[in-house]
Parts: sequence; C-alpha cells; structure tokens
Amino acid sequence: NNGLLHYQGRKDHQIKLHGQRIELGEIERCLLSTISISACVVMKWKDDYLVAYVQSSDISEQELRQHCQSHLPPHMIPSMFIILDKLPLNPNGKIDRKQLPSPDFSLSTLLSSDKSDTPLSQFEEHIHTIWCQVLHSNQNNISGTTSFFSVGGHSLLFIELYHHYQSVFNFDTHSLSIAPFLQQPTIFQHSQLLQTVIINNIKTTQWHTLHINEGIASFAQERIFLDEQVRFSSDIAIYNELSTLQVVQGSLSFNRLLQAFRYVLNKQKILRTSLLFNNDNSSLKQCITDIHKTFTITMNQTFENDNQLRDIIYQTTIDPNLFDLSTGHVFHAEILKYQIPFNENENNSNEFITNSDVLLIGFHHAAFDRASRSIFFNDLCLAYNTNTISIEDDDESLQYIDYSIHERLIDMSTSREFWCLQLEEYNLESRLSLPADRHRLPNDTRSSSASVTQVSFDNEISQSFLEYASVHHVTPFQLGLSVLYAFLFKLTHGDDDLCISCLNANRYKTELQNLIGMFISTLPYRAQLSSHWSFDDLVQHVREKCLSILEHSHYPLQHILANLHVNKSNISFLETMYDFITISSQTSELSFDGTSLKQVSFKQSSQVA
Repeated sequence: NNGLLHYQGRKDHQIKLHGQRIELGEIERCLLSTISISACVVMKWKDDYLVAYVQSSDISEQELRQHCQSHLPPHMIPSMFIILDKLPLNPNGKIDRKQLPSPDFSLSTLLSSDKSDTPLSQFEEHIHTIWCQVLHSNQNNISGTTSFFSVGGHSLLFIELYHHYQSVFNFDTHSLSIAPFLQQPTIFQHSQLLQTVIINNIKTTQWHTLHINEGIASFAQERIFLDEQVRFSSDIAIYNELSTLQVVQGSLSFNRLLQAFRYVLNKQKILRTSLLFNNDNSSLKQCITDIHKTFTITMNQTFENDNQLRDIIYQTTIDPNLFDLSTGHVFHAEILKYQIPFNENENNSNEFITNSDVLLIGFHHAAFDRASRSIFFNDLCLAYNTNTISIEDDDESLQYIDYSIHERLIDMSTSREFWCLQLEEYNLESRLSLPADRHRLPNDTRSSSASVTQVSFDNEISQSFLEYASVHHVTPFQLGLSVLYAFLFKLTHGDDDLCISCLNANRYKTELQNLIGMFISTLPYRAQLSSHWSFDDLVQHVREKCLSILEHSHYPLQHILANLHVNKSNISFLETMYDFITISSQTSELSFDGTSLKQVSFKQSSQVA
C-alpha cells in the first residue's frame, strides 16, 4: 500500500508444506554449516516431503538428522537424506535438479529410516511410553520422526492419545487444541508442543461432580429423545443397542453375574436414569433412580438353532417396549438358553449359564454410545472376576448428569459463529441429485429404515488405503470421507457443493473418557469442491475441514438448526451420513473368570434404522 517492495527470496525456493511456509535456502544453509558437506540441495517431493540431497563422503544420515534437529524447527527437518559422492551439474555448473535420483517413500523405507533416528530424550521417552499404551504394543520401530498413523494409529486412537496428554500434563482444549498434534504427528513434534504447556504453566479447569440426582438432559439426550418421539414410528424401536455374547467355553454363575450387573448400574448412574418431558416449559429432565437394587436378569426364552436365535435377536432389536425412559429402565439383560432338540433329560438348572447359552445385553441409545461398550464390559468383567457384591455410592465421581450441566455452561458464541459461516448461503433443502429408480415418498409415509450395502476391499487395496493415509498425514476417517465426497461428486454429475452429516465421538474432556453415556454429536460437513482439483487436493481440503470442525464439535445440532430457522424434517444433509467404524479383533471375545464368550454375528440385514 505504501509503494514498497519487500524481497523475500526466490518464489520457487519458498514452499508451503502441511500449512507451514518454509524457506528451502534456510535448510540448505543449516546443512552447509557442517564441515563434511561441500554441496547440498533441498526439495519438496510430491507435496508431502522434504528431501535433502547432500554431497559428502564421510557423513551418515543419522548425523545429518541430528544436526538439523539441533538447529531447525520440526516442520523444517527433511524426511529423507540422500547422500551422494557428487551432485549432478548442468552445463552452467549449477546443480541439475532434474537429474537427482527419486527417493523411495514406501512405508517400509520410512520405518527403517526411522529406526536409525536420534535417541529420544527423557521427556520424549515419556511420550513414547504413552504412545505404546494407546497403541497397546511395545513397538521398537517408533522413533522421534515416526508418524502416529504409520504404526497403527487412527482417529479414535489419536483422540485417546490427546486425552492421555491432557491427563498427564494437565491442560485443556482451549490451552492447546488437538489440531496442532494432528498436523505434527511425531514424538519430536508432540514433545515441542507439550513443552509449551510446561513452560507456560498452563492448567486445566477440571469438571467435578455436582452432587445432584435431577437435572436438565444433555443436548445428545434431547436429540435422541425427540427423534424417537417425533420423527419415527412408535411401532418399531430404532434406538435399542444390543450386545449378544455366546458362551463358548466354561460356565457363568447366574448369581455372580446378577451382582456384577448391579455393581455396574450402581457405579454408572446413567444406566438407571429416567428421562421425562415437561410440557409446561418444553424441557427434558433426567432423574437418577434406585432401580439397580431390584434389577433382575430375564430368562424366559430358549432357542434350538441359529435361525431361532437370529429371530429372537431381531425381535428384541425392534421391540418398542424393551425400555421405558420415564422410569429409568434404559438397560436390559437376558439369558437365552440353548435347548438341545429331542433331549428330554436336559438339565434346565438356571444356576449356571453354560456352553452355547447366549447373554443378550441391551441399552437405550439415550444412555449409551459406541465408546461406552468397552467401558461397560471392563467394569462388568472386573466386578464378576473379583466377585464384587456391592459398593458404597461414590459421591465424588463425575457422573453423566454432571456432564449435562457442565456442557451448558460452556461459552459457545465462537462455535455459533463458526457454524453459521460453515453453512452460509448453502441451500439446506437442496437434496443430492442421486440417480433413483422410483419416486421419493412423502415424509409421513416413509419408513424409518435406511438401506445398507456392504463393499469389501481386498488386502492390497486396504493396505494402499492405510499407506496413503500415513504418507499424507491424514486419518483413515478423513481419507474415507474424501473418497465419499469424490464418489458423490461423480454420482451427482459434478455437484460441487456437497453437505452430509458425520458422527463425532465428542468426548472432548479427559474426565469423560471412562463415563458411560450418550456423547456422540451429529454435525454437517460441507465441502465446496473444484472440478480442477486432484484427489490429493481434495484430501488436503477435507483434512483442513475436519481439523477446523474438531474445535467446535461440541456445538449441538439442534442449535445449528435453530440458528438457521429451519425444520429438522426438511434438512437434506441428515439423509446422507458418513461414519468410520474401527473394529478391534479384541472386542469380539470376552473372558469372565476363565469362561469365554464370543460375539454372536449374523449377516447384516439389508435395512437398519
């Protein structure tokens, strides 16, 4: 504006990598400051890596990396060092960049180069230990420059890692958000980020119990309750969440199992919390009950074969009378006894749950989400294995009802502005122009079910998917979402303003990690695409979109819709949903004091709620 020109260097030697502006000449000057190097050149390779070509005869890659780590910030340290006896020159005597050898960026090469990396400091060793805890392994191939996503990490594990950091180093999301950790996913980079917390003496504001038994429902409970009462038919249940386990070895004591259930219901009060709608002020209230004291396990159904078992499970899944939110009956446990056909001498003792019998456990979705499953079964196994009879009420532990109050005290003004900008000028009633073979039914005549089609990828494609995610520093969730956007873009013949809904775990505080309850948020993910983008461009756009949303994922859907003054039944993005579910092989089997149970799985129905 004042007519002055500022010279910053050659444009072709100043690059942007993963959102960071980098002057390549600065890295080259750092390398040339070592006596052993006579010439070098640093280049950006395929928009994802920095590669340093070094002319030297007596220096190792480890020495070069160590030198750079001592003098440069983490985002400027080359991913690979290629040492040559002589760099190729052009006729003018300058380094011929086109003649430089291409680096090998296979996953195995990256991991092997990581192994020879700089030894970790004591602080970095601490972080390495946390990584191993989260990844459930003792991996020697994790070095300071290894990406979390190249050693088995995914988005849910990364959130767990972040919460570990919050717990150990005592900081909250406002002090240091998860975004920079995702953008810089190595131990060295995490070390630098966490040291800022220590240096600045940042402390978190922890949530504590409020010692209440009644209170307003959470935003997530409101959404589920209204969905069930208003949007869907009362003839078929849509929010019955079932876990079905079959005894494959040993036997369970009925009485010990009953005591274990009562222990968990006493500890996790949400599993005995009622929901009541107040017509006078149009509010939804929750109230903790004492029904755990009289809780019983149902045992009145038998089966002789898989078909009968499948039918019982299906009927239970859609049973609208399985739960009663108004009385706090949001949890159900039932034993399905296996009956051998034509065996009149069968022992029908109910004292033990024996081989092939099935344990059917149900939760109403208003009190339970996917992340709650492992918490519930950990508590149940512990109670059964230690033969815990009862516990005193722990009045000091945070409960779900406390969370419901705390979340309403959060200042959401910034998030409100964020979501208004996200959906600015978007036509919320404009549906995806997908190819269809029939006319769309009116809202009041449509069923509450959606179609499910399963597409399986072979090992080669799956491995390529994970390698791409690792190389481009994106989570599998983000890459899967990018694939879906590309698919929808082609299917709609070039619709470049796509908005669908995604699920977020929404356990944004460390204190929420061991709580059973409904925390999941449903949020709109809008992508404004360009037909000129490469797939890499799309992935980068989706990555940045997901990172920006992560900061505001606690903002409730009903507030987003209220701010836009729209009717929920007419919102197009709610009709297309994306979810990335990570299934661990460990979750399909459980052990109760030596008795093994395995998840019952049948081919999925073509329709789900």
